[in-house]
Amino acid sequence: MSVKTKFYISQIKFQSGDAMTNIYVEKIVHTPVEEQDTEIVERKGIGHPDSLADGIAEAMSRALSKEYLKRFGAILHHNTDETQIVAGRAIPEFGGGEVIEPIYILLVGRATKFFDGSYIPTDKVAYKAARDYIKSHMANLDPESDVIFNVKIGEGSTDLKDVFERRRGKVPLANDTSFGIGFAPFSETERLVYNVERRIYEEFRSKNPEIGEDVKVMGLRENDKITLTIACAFVDKYLNSVNDYIAVKDELTNFVKEISVEYTSRKVDVFVNTADDYERGCVYLTVTGTSAENGDDGSVGRGNRCNGIITPNRPMSMEATSGKNPINHVGKIYNLLANKIAKECVEKVEGIREIYVRILSQIGKPINEPKALSIQVLPKKDFEVEKMSRAIKEIAESNLEDIGEITNLVIEGKVSTF
Repeated sequence: MSVKTKFYISQIKFQSGDAMTNIYVEKIVHTPVEEQDTEIVERKGIGHPDSLADGIAEAMSRALSKEYLKRFGAILHHNTDETQIVAGRAIPEFGGGEVIEPIYILLVGRATKFFDGSYIPTDKVAYKAARDYIKSHMANLDPESDVIFNVKIGEGSTDLKDVFERRRGKVPLANDTSFGIGFAPFSETERLVYNVERRIYEEFRSKNPEIGEDVKVMGLRENDKITLTIACAFVDKYLNSVNDYIAVKDELTNFVKEISVEYTSRKVDVFVNTADDYERGCVYLTVTGTSAENGDDGSVGRGNRCNGIITPNRPMSMEATSGKNPINHVGKIYNLLANKIAKECVEKVEGIREIYVRILSQIGKPINEPKALSIQVLPKKDFEVEKMSRAIKEIAESNLEDIGEITNLVIEGKVSTF
C-alpha cells in the first residue's frame, strides 16, 4: 500500500452534527455466568473450514477496501460475506498421503466494478487476496494445487449502493436494519477456551509441525470442573506410525493441562481427538492440516463471533461479521463496536461484574445515530448502576462520535472478526 493510502486510512473521520444517541443504561438481574451450574464455550481455530471461510471473506474485503482507497481515495460499496467452502477428498497416510480432489472455494459477494469512468479488477483483487490468505495461514495447504477458486463477485443492489454513496464524506447511512451485541468481561472458561486454541496455534505448533491449523476447543464447565474436548487435525507427513501420533497427542494433552492453570484454578480435564480408535487404525490424520480436505464444508458466519468465541450462555448476534464492508454495514460495525464499548466500560468504570451492549440500526439512518443502544449492567455487590450510568453513557457516546475508528482498525487488520 502506498504512503498516501496509509495516511488516508489513518485519518478516516466523518463530519457530523450532534448525534441522537438513544442510549439506555439499566441494571440486569440474573445469575452471573460464573455462578451458573453449567457453561459451554467453543472456539474454532483458523484452519477450521468455517474459520477459513471467515478469514478469506475478510481478506477479500480488506483487499478491495485498499484497492478502492488507492484508486479513488474512498472505499466503495462491497460485501464478500457469502464465501463457501466445499470439502475436497484426500487420502492421508503415515509418512505422507495426497489430496485427490481439491477443495472448492466459491468466492461470492458484491462489489463496485465501475466507478467514475474507471473499471476496477475486483475479481482479480478478490482472487489474489483469497489465495494469499491461504498461503500465509496454512502451512500444508497449497492454494495452487489443493484448491479450486471460483470467483463469482457480482454488482451490488442499486438501492444499497445509493445508500452507501448518499453521504460520502459524512457519517455513512446504515445499509440494513440489524443489531450488534457485545459483552465483557470474559469468564474463566471463556478465557481458557480462547487462549488454549491460540497457544496451540502460536506456541505448540511452532515446535510440533505434526499439528495442523484446524483445532477446535469445546469447553464445558460443570460447577467447578472444566472439561476441554479438543479436535486437532494432525499432518500425516510428519508422522511415521500410530505410536508417533499417540506420542504427540499425549504431549499436546500435557501442554494444555500445563497452561490451563494460568487461566483458572478450577479442575481441568483435557481430552484430545476422542473419536480415535487405535485398534482399527482410525485417527484424526490429514494431508493439509484442515478437515476441509475430506468432507467438512465451511461457511462465513458459522464459526466464532467477532470476539473470537461461541458462547451459548451469552446473548449473541447471528450476523456474519467477516467480509461485510467496514463503512456502513452495521452487521459488522455494530458487533465490533458493541464489544469495544463493553470492554472499555469494564476497564474504566468501577463496579461492573458483567455488561451487555446491544446496538440496533435503522436502514438509511446515520450509523452513529442508532435506533437504540441498550446497555445492561450486572453490578458488583454494593455498587449502584445509577451512579455508573453517566460514565457508561460517556464511553458509549465517545465511541459513537469516533465510529470511523472501527473502519480504520478493520482495514489495517488490527481487529479480528472471528
